[in-house]
Amino acid sequence: MSRRIITFEESLGNSDWGLIIDKKGNLKGLFIPDGSSEDDVPENIIQLCCGQFGIDPQEFYSEEERPHLLH
Repeated sequence: MSRRIITFEESLGNSDWGLIIDKKGNLKGLFIPDGSSEDDVPENIIQLCCGQFGIDPQEFYSEEERPHLLH
């Protein structure tokens, strides 16, 4: 019985998002489903990318949407 290898894109549903991580555990990219854009990234993915991979949260927001920081 042979095993069929499933590609990354085959494993995702039509509305699924995916993180692309290299063999060292570094974030390489974000797969965005058809019909969505960078502006639609779910908040939990933003928090994961910021907390685990050190991504600047400001990269996820347009100028109008950026949360105001209190100092």
